[in-house]
Amino acid sequence: MIWILQVAATFALAGFIWHIQCVAYPLFTKVDATAFPDYHREHCRRITWVVAPLMLTEGFTALWLIFTQPNLLLAVSLVPLALIWISTAFLQVPLHQKLAARGKDEAVIQRLVQTNWIRTLAWSSRAVLIGALLYA
Repeated sequence: MIWILQVAATFALAGFIWHIQCVAYPLFTKVDATAFPDYHREHCRRITWVVAPLMLTEGFTALWLIFTQPNLLLAVSLVPLALIWISTAFLQVPLHQKLAARGKDEAVIQRLVQTNWIRTLAWSSRAVLIGALLYA
């Protein structure tokens, strides 16, 4: 059951981050400046309800598995997982906080898109590693 949760959360997040990277964040630039504060607030509220449970599930199941079923590929997959959490905490969250405080800011949106590649590539690599474990 733990493996099913791990795989499901990781694959869901890997797919979801590609949507955020290629669709959601770039569309921030298309939102009218007067509508942006409400749009951004609602985006953050809705995203949190989707992403937070998945990230917590992925994190807890990864730690559970590494302690109960140690495996080299699983251990390696913790590196991109840590990178995702660090990037989220120290890059994406502060950038979203700037957008919430300032409103539409093209430079901040561009920085959000650029730095989000860290999470996009990290979740993609993690999905590959977890997929390899699933295959093995």
